[in-house]
Amino acid sequence: MPRHAHAPATALADQGTAPETGTPVRTTQRRILTVLLVSQILSGVGLAAGVTVASLLLQDMLEITALAGLGIALLTAGSAVAAVAVGRVSQARGRRLGLAGGYLVGALGGAGVVAAAALDNPALLFLSLFFYGAGTAVNLQARYAGTDLAAPTHRARAVSTVLVATTVGGVLGPNFAAPTGGLAVALGLPRLSGLFLLSSTAFALAALVLILWLRPDPLLLARSLPAEEHPGRDPTASPPAPRRQRRARGLSLGVLVLVLSQLVMVAVMTMTPVHMHAHGLGAAASGLVIAVHVGAMFLPSPLTGLLVDRCGPLTVVTAATTTLVVAGVLAATAPGDSVALLTLALILLGLGWNFGLVSGTALATDAIPLDTRAKTQGLIDVAIAIAGATGGLASGMVVAAAGYPVLALTGAALAIALLPAIIATAYQR
Repeated sequence: MPRHAHAPATALADQGTAPETGTPVRTTQRRILTVLLVSQILSGVGLAAGVTVASLLLQDMLEITALAGLGIALLTAGSAVAAVAVGRVSQARGRRLGLAGGYLVGALGGAGVVAAAALDNPALLFLSLFFYGAGTAVNLQARYAGTDLAAPTHRARAVSTVLVATTVGGVLGPNFAAPTGGLAVALGLPRLSGLFLLSSTAFALAALVLILWLRPDPLLLARSLPAEEHPGRDPTASPPAPRRQRRARGLSLGVLVLVLSQLVMVAVMTMTPVHMHAHGLGAAASGLVIAVHVGAMFLPSPLTGLLVDRCGPLTVVTAATTTLVVAGVLAATAPGDSVALLTLALILLGLGWNFGLVSGTALATDAIPLDTRAKTQGLIDVAIAIAGATGGLASGMVVAAAGYPVLALTGAALAIALLPAIIATAYQR
């Protein structure tokens, strides 16, 4: 082929544009983030709405309180399996098909929950909640799609943008409980199934948004860019250590931060309402504490992203460790009937988790090469899901055996365990 045949694509690449569209990569990235914002708001509505009543619906159907937590366990299991599948599809076919396919499976699961409630069929409910968990996996993995075309100096902010969009949907979703319950009753369905009608619709709309407008596909476009033009690469950098070693250290620390942050946060959060109830506080008090905690998990994301991009992920990882340790110690020493101190402890717990999620995602994404990125990210989210499930299950056992203060201090100790890895990574860079 004559040499000049390659000139147009090369010229476009040299100007920082996508070869197949001629659109500047920066402009394409802004458009992709807008599409992800819309889809995440929709999926956040679906996710929060379903999780709000999953355990209640299961308890209603089985009439056994001890099995009410099985609903969240099924969601978590479905999320773990879907994370692998979505990662593999995204790796082979791009983010658009991977994420949209996961949301469609979640929508199918939501519809199955409604059918199970109408038929009073526990087996169908179990299966449907498992499929519904795919929506959870995609909701979390969408943050990676925001980083595919982001420059290293804006990567963490891209993650934080997607997280904030999820928060908006998560806040809106549970507020539809009353109207959707009324709609379900009008349709001859159990009242609690109403939120799953909303969830199924919201997941389906999120999938439609991605199918129609997530074009060009960010991961496929990133692969098509010449190495010297890819926004995730710095051709002027001259690292002192071999690239493979740097990637391995960054990936290891990123995964460790993500897993331990999730484990500590879920364990302490899960048992805080139980601890408060045991000290005479009602559902209103524990509900307030958890609501503020969830806000602290997501709302600081823009600031966290800015800090990671400007100060570096290692700085924010250190802040995550410190914040989680302080949260654990405060939760352990606070009187069980002190709403103010427990609220402060849970705010710090949510903030530490946020620091860990954003900085850990940035570290891991920087370390994974494009040719295996989506598949590896899916496996990372499996580890996060397993950590959350482990934290939730183990927390009750620890509190039953030794009490809530021991659980909180154990969480602080696990957070401290990150320090040697942080120091080793910083020293070897």
